[in-house]
Amino acid sequence: MATLFRENGIDYEKVNYFNEPFTEATLTRLAAKAGVRPIKLTRGAAAAGLSDETPDADVIKAMVADPNLIQRPIVEVGDKAVLARPIEKALELING
Repeated sequence: MATLFRENGIDYEKVNYFNEPFTEATLTRLAAKAGVRPIKLTRGAAAAGLSDETPDADVIKAMVADPNLIQRPIVEVGDKAVLARPIEKALELING
């Protein structure tokens, strides 16, 4: 991701969410900006007992408790966000 941004002259801020953990409010905001339910921003959800039927608030709480559940990278630009898989989705968001 860093290489892609550098090659395209894009300034960015990288957040290591293990050192600076996400709050429930931040994860809720990112999911809203991405236009997806929080479960779509997870990995290993089934193994953690989470599913599409799990209430969003419970998914967010699980993500805060176990940051390994958070799929990455999540790119946020203004009032939008995207799970950048593949990473080119980040450029699509940035370039509008």
